[in-house]
Amino acid sequence: MKIPLVDFSPWNQADDKSGRKKVAQEIVDACKKVGFVYIINHPVSESTLDEAFDWSRRFFELPMEEKSKAPHPEGWAVHRGYSCPGLEKVSQAVSGGDDENVVKQLRQIPDFKESYDIGSDEDRLQPNQWIPEESLPGFRAFMTRFYWDCFGAGKEILNALAVGLDLEDEDYLVKKHSGHNNQLRLLHYPPIPAEELEKERAARCPAHTDWSSMTMLFQDDCGGLEVEDVARPGTFVPAKPVKNAIVMNIGDLLQRWSNDHLKSTYHRVTLPPLSDRYEGASCMTRKRFSIPYFLSPDPDTLIECIPSCMGENEPAKYEPITQADYNRMRASVQY
Repeated sequence: MKIPLVDFSPWNQADDKSGRKKVAQEIVDACKKVGFVYIINHPVSESTLDEAFDWSRRFFELPMEEKSKAPHPEGWAVHRGYSCPGLEKVSQAVSGGDDENVVKQLRQIPDFKESYDIGSDEDRLQPNQWIPEESLPGFRAFMTRFYWDCFGAGKEILNALAVGLDLEDEDYLVKKHSGHNNQLRLLHYPPIPAEELEKERAARCPAHTDWSSMTMLFQDDCGGLEVEDVARPGTFVPAKPVKNAIVMNIGDLLQRWSNDHLKSTYHRVTLPPLSDRYEGASCMTRKRFSIPYFLSPDPDTLIECIPSCMGENEPAKYEPITQADYNRMRASVQY
């Protein structure tokens, strides 16, 4: 399986209707067959991405006591602030009758990563946890701009998906996303003895799907992201870094929304390729940075089948559910 690559530049030409339609169809075809696609020549500039990774590195280089001044709140309800290695455990579990035992079993293999989660400052349900300005002057201002820059690109991709799905209203999906329920995540995978990962005493990020409508990922040159081959379940292929590209993938909500036309594909972060795996004589993995941006509809949005994805011979497969209710099922076992 190969992850398709789409040049987004024709989409930005308002008078090139055929070019825009071609881009939309290429993205939707990739999301139907693979669930992942590289998007190049997108609206987020190279200089902005370089600056975002620089700020991310500077944040994670801060002493633990400084990062911990913006802690992830206890519990699962608020998904903001700094999470130290081992706090989060990514899984496919949903809340049920035996959550305590599920969580205990999952946490036998900790996730060795640290993260910092940012949202809209206007989201009262998910208040941001900012570090003090003096800890890293300029960090908050840049990340606030970057959050909305990413949403600008995300809206264009949502519009392209709507066109590729033959919806009459190009803004059908965008109207469900105000931008205030999205999540910008800075991720750092610190060096770790490769043996810890090889012998499964620790993990970086286990195989999972995303809960959101879609994810836009920016990654450094380290590698380690893998995507499940939809034709060979259990087999994963590398999503090799492409400079300045968005790695876009469909989330569970958009798979549900599209009546399974679009695929929310399992993916994971593990050891980098052999050529980049080790650093130094002690066989430590290279540190890795990535920046995912999760687009989610507003909490009270009802997720029910997209009109063009059902018909007389293809009824809706899922009962309607609000974004808030779906998020609650998934988040309650993660922290």
